[in-house]
Amino acid sequence: MTFTARPTSNAAVADHDPAAPVSGDFEEFIYLISHDVRNSVRALIELPQWISEDLAEAGVPLDGSVGESIELMNRHTGRLDRMLVDLLTFSRVGRMQAIVEVDLQQALDEVLDEIAVPAGFTVERDLSCDRFRLGERDVLTLLTALLSNAIKHNDRTVGKIAVSCRTEGAEVVLSVEDNGPGIPPKFHDRIFGAMTTLRPRDEVEGSGMGLAITRKIAQLYGGDVAILDTGSARGSTFEVRWPV
Repeated sequence: MTFTARPTSNAAVADHDPAAPVSGDFEEFIYLISHDVRNSVRALIELPQWISEDLAEAGVPLDGSVGESIELMNRHTGRLDRMLVDLLTFSRVGRMQAIVEVDLQQALDEVLDEIAVPAGFTVERDLSCDRFRLGERDVLTLLTALLSNAIKHNDRTVGKIAVSCRTEGAEVVLSVEDNGPGIPPKFHDRIFGAMTTLRPRDEVEGSGMGLAITRKIAQLYGGDVAILDTGSARGSTFEVRWPV
């Protein structure tokens, strides 16, 4: 792909606040760079597999430092690919889609079919409001980000996630509650920044973009997202609000 990027100073990029709104020009830059770089990353993902096959055909055992190095390559290229996918998702919020009346039950079914819900996890629903207007792709992205976050960070083999939706005055209120380890109040603002993780990526794989994507979608439709302070030592409840 050939493109001409709009002028962007190095200082502007270096000083960018990951929690601040992203301009249209910067979003386009993110999209184009992520799309093109991912083409190269796909080749890097396949490269360790080719090396492994060649070594196996040559009779070289894939153990010790050789096996560890190949595993390290697989882990880091996979991590880079996930980051690029999430950056592409972030840049696509609000783009190239229709605003439709969403069937929340159907949207949840579609998302739960796509994400890997562990065998010991249950997802409960309390949807007094199950229809509202939103971008047809943004609603799937929003649910995927919230549910994946609840699953990924849970430190138990038996997990419980509760999804609820209601109208409150002139707002739609969507919440996702989990029984995970919880998030200390001092981090409640920080977690919505792009590329932000509270635990090392070697412990929990993730790009740190999920909650940033959630906030971007909420604000695009005139609302916002927050983590509620329930006073409990465990568990988190994320609440997304936007005008009816």
